[in-house]
Amino acid sequence: MRIQTTLLLATLLTSLPLTSFGEDDMDPFLWLEDIEGEKALEWVEERNTESLSVLEKLPSYQKLFDRNLAVYDSKERIAYPAIRGDYLYNFWRDAEHERGLWRRTTDTEYAKDDPEWETLLDLDKLAKSEDENWVWHGSSCLHPDYTRCLVSLSRGGADADVTREFDIPSKSFVADGFYLPESKGGAGYIDRDTVFVGTDFGEGSMTESGYPRITKIWTRGTPLSEAKVIFEGKNEDIGVFSHLAHTPEKDYPFVVVAPTFFTNEYYLLRDGELKKIDIPADADVETIFHNQLLISLMSDWQRDGETWKQGMLVSIDLDELLQGEGHVSVVVDPDERTAISGVSRTKDMVLVNRMVDVRNRLDAYSLVDGEWNSRPIDAPSMGRIGVSSTSEDSNFFYFTYTDFLTPTTLYQAEGVSKPEMAKSLPAFFDASPYKVEQHFVESKDGTRVPYFLVSAREIELNGKNPTLIYAYGGFEISQRPNYSATIGMDWLEMGGVYALANIRGGGEYGPAWHRAAQRENRQRSYDDFYAVAEDLIDQKITSSKHLGIRGGSGGGLLVGMLFTQRPELFSAVVCQVPLLDMKRFNKLLAGASWVEEYGNPDKPEDWAWLQNFSPYHNLDEDKDYPRVFFTTSTRDDRVHPGHARKMVARMNAMDKPNLYYENTEGGHGGAANNRQQAKVQALIYTYLMNELE
Repeated sequence: MRIQTTLLLATLLTSLPLTSFGEDDMDPFLWLEDIEGEKALEWVEERNTESLSVLEKLPSYQKLFDRNLAVYDSKERIAYPAIRGDYLYNFWRDAEHERGLWRRTTDTEYAKDDPEWETLLDLDKLAKSEDENWVWHGSSCLHPDYTRCLVSLSRGGADADVTREFDIPSKSFVADGFYLPESKGGAGYIDRDTVFVGTDFGEGSMTESGYPRITKIWTRGTPLSEAKVIFEGKNEDIGVFSHLAHTPEKDYPFVVVAPTFFTNEYYLLRDGELKKIDIPADADVETIFHNQLLISLMSDWQRDGETWKQGMLVSIDLDELLQGEGHVSVVVDPDERTAISGVSRTKDMVLVNRMVDVRNRLDAYSLVDGEWNSRPIDAPSMGRIGVSSTSEDSNFFYFTYTDFLTPTTLYQAEGVSKPEMAKSLPAFFDASPYKVEQHFVESKDGTRVPYFLVSAREIELNGKNPTLIYAYGGFEISQRPNYSATIGMDWLEMGGVYALANIRGGGEYGPAWHRAAQRENRQRSYDDFYAVAEDLIDQKITSSKHLGIRGGSGGGLLVGMLFTQRPELFSAVVCQVPLLDMKRFNKLLAGASWVEEYGNPDKPEDWAWLQNFSPYHNLDEDKDYPRVFFTTSTRDDRVHPGHARKMVARMNAMDKPNLYYENTEGGHGGAANNRQQAKVQALIYTYLMNELE
């Protein structure tokens, strides 16, 4: 009876006018925004059944699933360490531990091929005993002995989580310890008996974006209701956050207010008072080193008659800055081909990870007589470097190197001495038949746009190679080379070609590269992508018949616009956990926090151009579209699953081909464990090869 009712409703909606609407009361699919509503979930189940009955029956699906799961569960994966005092901590999932183990070992033991780990918390046992689908969200521990930790656990992978205090020596949760119910927010230690806390304190305590509006100090043994308020933000702020920055010299208690996604107000709590730090609103505080505040500049900073340029990393004495004084020193001054992708510190060094034409280089900076001096870390520089763990109590650190064909390698280093290999992934696929090239193409406005191409060494330039382009193009997030066993096994070995497009909107060339495609200028991201696609076609690597595209989250919005603007250019589209309805995105879950990136649809002057970048509103029943594959998650509390649901419903009403899969768990990542991840990836690559062969 329920299925018949839903099918009848879908039939009735088919007759409604669908080619032009903008107001909520003209949207016939609003009911699909009811995330766990009975009718909406019935619709999801029907769509899942329809799509899985197609994809899981294709010959390649089971083979890809089995191979993926074997890799994701492999005990040969790198157990990435987090340095905490005398131990290295790690969270680990495999076939026997689906939800995972939180564990630790010593650096001496870790150096062995098969280290012995001490299990601290078995999430599978905890989930079973408490009848909860716990997903690990991390931990923060109290310096210097790290015997007490605040553990974050999510139900089903949602961003919102529960915070519980854990005692390391007894390997148990602290009775009557610090505890926060499910919320977006959390807590952080100030000392053993005091924490910063930002959570849902009740009506009016969360912002429009769904993050804490109020931050408090909470003392052990007192009710949460009696925690002392230290800052209240505005309802329209993104959120208010607080933390203790530990350095060997001293600790710094910070309150950070985010009025928008790209601006912050920094306050230092000193002698019971909050003191505002006078830096540009869009600047990012990276770290503190010998009382020098290291700041990344997103725009020019004019101070005392001098100008420090956008993209620079600069420093200034924090105490002097609070007094309205201080001299600004330049740490790194990137050129037009260079961007800073990461800053971290050890006891005596600041590590700066830079990109030069999207390839990383790592340098160590020290402060000598008030001047910053640098020395290079002897690391590979043709791919992606990531500083994975440091400690402010020593100069020992770990970093990774990877590229498309080189399995990720974990290095350990002490100061600027030559790094040593600590661990490495095995070669999950044979990379010898393939090559990597970096190309540059001219976009519509003349901008030089890079992209990476991974293909067979002996590729035939016949226009028939199944080719997948991946991109993101938003929020200053860079797309860099990365070893992926899944891409290797599921795509390259199946005869595919892979391209990674470094389009504007990302951070590959610093803040200017990002801002060039914000808001009303978003078309530049699309034009950059089209230029890459057309270059691949012009080189006869592929053709529209064999060209597919993939993107997730903001990248889901990207591919949604690409296929609605130029459907003839692509034959397959993978649209994951996407934004698609740009009229209502700011009303759904965390959407209000992204207004600075996309624009405010509630303002007529913004909607005038934003409507042109809303895939949901640009569907045209007179156009022919490729069969699009949409994936999302019921438990995604960041990007609302209603975006994908409504897009599919509207395409179905127009009789446009599509496939849809909604995982009932997994959060914004789309999967809560290795098995779910293996399934999603197998479905995606099975779909792609079927559409593009």
